[in-house]
Amino acid sequence: MKLFLDTANIDEVRKALETGLLDGLTTNPSLIAREGKDLTTEVKKMIELFERAGRSDYSISMEVVSQDTAGMLKEAAVYSKVGKGIVVKIPMTAPGMAAVKVLTAKKMKTNVTLVFSANQALLAAKAGATYVSPFIGRIDDIGMNGMELLEEIRTIYENYGYKTEILAASIRSPRQVAQAAMIGCDIATLPYKIFEQLFQHPLTDNGLKKFLEDWDGLKKKIGDHK
Repeated sequence: MKLFLDTANIDEVRKALETGLLDGLTTNPSLIAREGKDLTTEVKKMIELFERAGRSDYSISMEVVSQDTAGMLKEAAVYSKVGKGIVVKIPMTAPGMAAVKVLTAKKMKTNVTLVFSANQALLAAKAGATYVSPFIGRIDDIGMNGMELLEEIRTIYENYGYKTEILAASIRSPRQVAQAAMIGCDIATLPYKIFEQLFQHPLTDNGLKKFLEDWDGLKKKIGDHK
């Protein structure tokens, strides 16, 4: 499963890339507003970081803000010139799916966002979306089951051979990453805090501490016998 970072923070991208395990990024207007910076400028910086890290297969989703098909297509044309690896993020609406159809015909990659039902995911796949982004955390917030939604989408796509990749979004815990992987999601996009937590376990910390204590004890014992 590929791991994307859901961020507009350059420092977070830099630190995640240092692990060698980051495959791409997703951004949205809310994340950009939180950073208070220009989207295109920041994405160009992110592209430079991926290329310096020797990654040529990265993916960076840039979200449109237009609500009509013509406006979305105009924004997509601008985004496509920002650099390689750009994916146009389109909302799950009827005008959005019309835009996805056009962009797919032009060989432009798309990510259909704000997906909350299996029917919406079906429509995104029929439109030819590269990625579909079910928001599992927000599904859980309203008392439904985000993992069940991922299972439904996986079943539908396998039934009909759709090539659209499932990108689990709105992830709130490391456990949800593992669950999405077991279901067979292609990608998970994570806040940096969750990405960091994937590396952590108290038994790992305790075990490492014990190994280092034993090693220091051995070095001291050897030193005493010299």
